[in-house]
Amino acid sequence: MSNDPHDKRAQQGRVAGLVIAFTGALWVGATWAGAHFDWSVRTRALFDLLALAGFAWALIATYQIWRSRQDDEG
Repeated sequence: MSNDPHDKRAQQGRVAGLVIAFTGALWVGATWAGAHFDWSVRTRALFDLLALAGFAWALIATYQIWRSRQDDEG
């Protein structure tokens, strides 16, 4: 197994991308299910907050990847 920082950043980028895609798909599915099954506003808000948390985590992870790349270059 390589300890190359580029490999580590690439893996972190893939994880962040998967989290974005998975969160988006679940959010769309939960929005559809909430409308279709007439869930309460409180339940729909819970799924919105979970999606917000997933997107926020991915944004923070992406920022950290970008900063580590900037630190390595300069």
